[in-house]
Amino acid sequence: MMSLSRPGALAAALGMTLLACGGAQAQTRTLYIGMNGGNMEKTFTQAVFGPFEQKYNVKIAVVPGGSADILAKAQAAKDKPQMHLMFLDDGVMYRAVGMGLCEKQKPNANLANLLPVAHIKDDMATGVTISVTGLAYNTKVYAEKGWAPPTSWLDLADPKLKGRVVFQSLPSSTFGLHAFLAFNQLKGGTDANVDPGFKAWPSTIGPNVLEYISNSAKISEMAQTGEAALFPYTPTQSTILKSKGVPVEYVQPKEGAIVLMVAQCVIANNTEPQLAQELAAYLLSPQAQALALENGNYNPTNTKVQVSGPAATEQARMNGFVKAARAVDWDEINKNRAVWNTRWSRTIER
Repeated sequence: MMSLSRPGALAAALGMTLLACGGAQAQTRTLYIGMNGGNMEKTFTQAVFGPFEQKYNVKIAVVPGGSADILAKAQAAKDKPQMHLMFLDDGVMYRAVGMGLCEKQKPNANLANLLPVAHIKDDMATGVTISVTGLAYNTKVYAEKGWAPPTSWLDLADPKLKGRVVFQSLPSSTFGLHAFLAFNQLKGGTDANVDPGFKAWPSTIGPNVLEYISNSAKISEMAQTGEAALFPYTPTQSTILKSKGVPVEYVQPKEGAIVLMVAQCVIANNTEPQLAQELAAYLLSPQAQALALENGNYNPTNTKVQVSGPAATEQARMNGFVKAARAVDWDEINKNRAVWNTRWSRTIER
């Protein structure tokens, strides 16, 4: 045993201790999670990930992008995953599971408290936040025109809105797909049969569309300039725009909105399987989901989340929207989505 009575021995021991501490710090691991940038990345990075990072001495790094982008990255690196988890819109997540990109989430206490719709394919993926797609309108434009607020999906086809509707492109946007499916249903279609929607579009909503956009990033600008008067949108995104001074208001169509979840999955064959599973479990916890709600208006899927003040008001409002919304059949939709996309591009956005 080394004696520490001699100064040299003490210095050597201290040096070894410092090296050991430095080595421990160097072992801090990084988990990569694909998710939407903007408000979601900011909320989770600044408010949600912290407790997990501290508990496990890890760093969580966001790979930002839309659902289609994140899915493409995961597919390209399927044999050697670069990410550990990914957040995708629910319809895209069903595709990811079908492509073998996800591994089943291990049993944890939070799974039992999720809304039924948040369990995807026997927990191959799970909903982290739940919202709906309905309509948002430009309050300034409507006030200037003396128009009553919209109440129905069919308001998208109101002749007074010629050149004032902005619609998200079906191939690239869940918002657009949801709105189209809602319109299709009102015309007699189903999630498996969209012929009624396609046939009715050119003489109803089509003439009103100013622009088909690939994603909703342009909505803020087009609402501020007054170009966009009515468009498919979510309560959460509407609240975010309102907080920035954009004159928009969400409306729940009287026929019902469409359920929209952001779901997570642990990426199959990732380099930190146990830690990734722990992160997935944490993100379903009341603690994590309360932080997401309080800091970013992301409505929880865990029924045990309890908050107070404005967050509780928002939660009650959102739960009311979700209760009156319809969940679409993603298995049926994804079976036909490629054909619909081609038909849309050839007949609607030509």
